[in-house]
Amino acid sequence: MPRRRAPSLLPDEPVITSTATVELRSDTDGVMLLLDGVESSHLDLDDPSHLVFEYMQQMMVVLRATHGDVDRLRAVHLGGAGCTLARAVDARWSEPRQLAVEIDAQLAERVREWFDLPRSPRLRIRVGDARAELATLPEAGADVVVRDAFAGRHVPDHLRTLEFTEEVARRLRPDGLYLANLADSPPMKTARREAATVRTVFPHVVAIGEPSVLKARRYGNVVLAASHARVERDGLARALRTLPVPAGLVGEAELEDFVAGATPLTDPPPPAAG
Repeated sequence: MPRRRAPSLLPDEPVITSTATVELRSDTDGVMLLLDGVESSHLDLDDPSHLVFEYMQQMMVVLRATHGDVDRLRAVHLGGAGCTLARAVDARWSEPRQLAVEIDAQLAERVREWFDLPRSPRLRIRVGDARAELATLPEAGADVVVRDAFAGRHVPDHLRTLEFTEEVARRLRPDGLYLANLADSPPMKTARREAATVRTVFPHVVAIGEPSVLKARRYGNVVLAASHARVERDGLARALRTLPVPAGLVGEAELEDFVAGATPLTDPPPPAAG
């Protein structure tokens, strides 16, 4: 388990990295990491299993439901930042093998200095574009791929398309799990198109979030959980309702209504020759 890093050893002033301005703010639960003023990661320095962000709590519920009996969980995190979820996975599974892909080289180096993250092979950090690095990984080698990459408040377009999702599917084992985090506002056009995209590739897809977000009443996070293997919905729904902020689940049967005729996202056509 990672050791506690004293808050006094963390920088008090903003730090300029390769792509962003980073701030660390201590609070009663640990440290909040902000990128260009946007809350990106929260780390409990004493307890890696303590997740403050609600969407990460939801992801952990799904991981426990689908891969709770696995010892050596093989996880790929597209978007690293403070590696909060990777720390929680390391605390929960006995022999995890994780890779975090982070586009900001200096941030990847700094979080190793600031926080006692698990070392290789339990957690490796690779610098690069998430999609480009994903394409270099072995096929059918991962139990879970987590997409939690943002540019500001938005997921980069090339990490949302049908072609990207097909690349994710090729990297997963037959019973592997894809977890995608996104944020959207009413009328949830982005979430609906992403759900339409993911279900084109995976036969089993559910959407998770606070009920008011799923009903397109306010801004918030939506987690898409997808697999080629069926997830037992009732047990998952019950577990999500027991979270500190209860979460709802849009199951496979209701996903058609959630998608509401939205079309999948695709890569732009290549530029014309000549």
